[in-house]
Amino acid sequence: MRLAHISQKNTFNEPAWHVVVAICFVIAMQLVLTDALTFGSKYLIIGLEVMLLLILGVFSLSAAARRVFAIALIALISAANIISLGVVIEALFAGVGVNGRGLLISGLAIYLTNIVVFGLWYWELDNTRVRIADFLFPQTNTQPSWKPTFFDYLYVSITNATAFSPTDTLPLTHRAKLLMTIQSVASLVTVALVAARAVNILS
Repeated sequence: MRLAHISQKNTFNEPAWHVVVAICFVIAMQLVLTDALTFGSKYLIIGLEVMLLLILGVFSLSAAARRVFAIALIALISAANIISLGVVIEALFAGVGVNGRGLLISGLAIYLTNIVVFGLWYWELDNTRVRIADFLFPQTNTQPSWKPTFFDYLYVSITNATAFSPTDTLPLTHRAKLLMTIQSVASLVTVALVAARAVNILS
């Protein structure tokens, strides 16, 4: 559990700042969501996310507790983003009076959050310490000692969200394939339905 060790230098073998920046970026994207296209109070969700991040980065907890908080943080971000997408889709079909600009901003925020949060999932769950990892990176064929970092998983997420399929990095396990499938579907719905509808309204 990598996120669970962001404040423990003895077990965390890569810089933690890029992960923290990614989570802060997600929180910023949630802030720009149009209020009419969010479920409940977005500030409550953001407050919970900040609290979980502070707990992982500041407090000394047992390994089991840190594991729970790490998964809870990523799961909360994922759930909030999926719910936001559902609210946007419902607003489109219900004909709620939301202007094209608001739809474009919310759709872009959901799309970018989708990229970052699945990058976090891939990075968090891929167990590179065992023989069979969740992903096969091309570097492993030429550099046996090479280990992927968060940026590598973020790149995988970006390519999956834009191409709707794996590119140079292949999923090997069922959970990796399931995660990539969910991300591709969510990205496709966001781009094809939300963005297209918003552009139609603007025109």
